[in-house]
Amino acid sequence: MLKKFLSVLLMLMLLVSLAACGQQTASEEPAATETSGENWKIGVLTGTVSQNEEEYRAAQNVLEKYGEEHVVLMTYPDKFMDEQETTIANVVSMASDPDVKAIIIVQAVPGVSAAIDKAREIRDDILFVCGVPGEDPKMIASKADVVFAMDELSMGRTLPEQAKKQGATKFVHYSFPRHMSYALLSARRNLLKENCEKLGLEFIDATAPDPTGDAGVSGAQQFILEDVPRKVEQYGKNTAFFSTNCSMQVPLIKAALDEGAIYPQPCCPSPYHGFPSALGIKIPEDKKGDIDFVVNQITEKVAEKNGTGRFSTWPVPCAMMFVEAGAEYAKAYIDGETNGKLDMDQINAKFKAYAKTDVTLAPLEENGQKYDNYLMVLMDFLNF
Repeated sequence: MLKKFLSVLLMLMLLVSLAACGQQTASEEPAATETSGENWKIGVLTGTVSQNEEEYRAAQNVLEKYGEEHVVLMTYPDKFMDEQETTIANVVSMASDPDVKAIIIVQAVPGVSAAIDKAREIRDDILFVCGVPGEDPKMIASKADVVFAMDELSMGRTLPEQAKKQGATKFVHYSFPRHMSYALLSARRNLLKENCEKLGLEFIDATAPDPTGDAGVSGAQQFILEDVPRKVEQYGKNTAFFSTNCSMQVPLIKAALDEGAIYPQPCCPSPYHGFPSALGIKIPEDKKGDIDFVVNQITEKVAEKNGTGRFSTWPVPCAMMFVEAGAEYAKAYIDGETNGKLDMDQINAKFKAYAKTDVTLAPLEENGQKYDNYLMVLMDFLNF
């Protein structure tokens, strides 16, 4: 009997010991989860490096920060208008991964609204953040949770104000009939003129050759190189120059700097737009996507030609901010730090931290309709 009693006691002790071990493991498990976090991923869809290098580099920066276990990168086709099915398939592919909690899409090219619809058929919990929309605001705002776009119209006010601060007395606006047929560009031109007059700046309409015309891009660029010196001779060095066309930015920056004129902003405000090519800046492979490196290089080159204080742009490319700050917002959403999918305070905080300057966000209002999640973005200037 004694042996039997001891055997039962030993078994009870063993069971208690095992139970204690089980309890210890259970108590330690949450700590391990708390340290490593749940399984989560952010999907990022951008253009290819050949078409949209800024967005592509920004996506690489997100990958480098969080690692392959937390970031899924994909690109949409260069011929996205003809290959919308590929865009849709790539978004659906990311949404099919149960660990993907948010998807960032920059640029939100045509086909993205349909892609979001397809993805939501699989899951409706994913946060969709879209930047640089290429679809109708009403359409994309009804599909995505958050949409970011540059506030082009407000530039009609901020550009003259910046030019005035830089010492401008004249403001030259280079464009051509095709661009002026676009409602947005035409409306901005009218606002530029109106605000120049309010500030005491003389507004000068200057018609340049259309790069898609007979003279081509090279002809339009040559015109800018030859016309800026004529304008400076006519109106003086305190003349600010702006062009609506991307291909004209390089010659415009070069000519304005050579002539001692003022250049408040490229058409697409960014340190990368026009400045490196115009100033002969070579960006090493290990500095691709390094904004601080580019800004320092531009500042030095502008200073060499006595242009300090007369050249400026936005401190960061909007498209890169939409990707990288968008990913930070997505991470905050995943961590339960946002008030739902649209948290203006969190978005503003992430943008400000990225740009290192104030960023203004305003919901789009169009034809009497307000889109609370379609946010127009405006930044303070970076002076070189």
